[in-house]
Amino acid sequence: MPDASPALTTDARRVAVMTALTVLAGAVDAISFLTMGKVFCALATGNVLFLSFALAGDGDIPVARPVTAIGAFVAGAALAALALKAVAERGRAWFPAGLVCEAVLLVAAGAVALWRHGTQAAADAGQDHAVIALVALAMGVRASTVLRVRVPGMPTQLSQTAMAELVNDVLKRPRTVLRGMPAGQRLARTRWTATVGGIFTGGVLGTLLLVPLGTGRALLVVAAAVLLLAAVTAALPQRPESAGD
Repeated sequence: MPDASPALTTDARRVAVMTALTVLAGAVDAISFLTMGKVFCALATGNVLFLSFALAGDGDIPVARPVTAIGAFVAGAALAALALKAVAERGRAWFPAGLVCEAVLLVAAGAVALWRHGTQAAADAGQDHAVIALVALAMGVRASTVLRVRVPGMPTQLSQTAMAELVNDVLKRPRTVLRGMPAGQRLARTRWTATVGGIFTGGVLGTLLLVPLGTGRALLVVAAAVLLLAAVTAALPQRPESAGD
């Protein structure tokens, strides 16, 4: 498997694109948690915990929602892994393709939410498993897409490891600022900071989008941002990439 998309040939590009995707993942989880009833569509770890709570007898968390989210996420990750490998082996631009697939699924989720619930939050009309499944499927596609890029410390959907790495690094070098670090260490700290800050920023953004837009339109805004990012990466100068695993 190649280390990165041929469009992401520099560390600066990779960090910028992964940061944008991290913000959007935070927005998706804010939308899903606040309007779909205690479920995360991007943070699969949260759904595993919610499922354990439900199975242990917490009446506020039905089993069906986390099961739907986990199942759709796994399906999206598996399908994307196979599809993106095939695209890469043909010498095509697999990274924008992965983002487009994610965006299409988010558009579908937004359209279903608008059709069934209008401009209100989906939670106002009861939890919608179709919307949950489509968003989680999109986030599974995202997971496999960014896994192929292999940017250390920037999974775009998880901040715990980056937070721990950043704290440990700061404790080791409490008086060292970015300019005083070796290039590799400076890049690593930038990645960890961008991951933690991106998730937080995305959560704020997703929450703010819900107030005027509701679930459906908020998902469409996120989908539009993903499509824009796909277009930008597709337009970037690329270098040849060897296919293979």
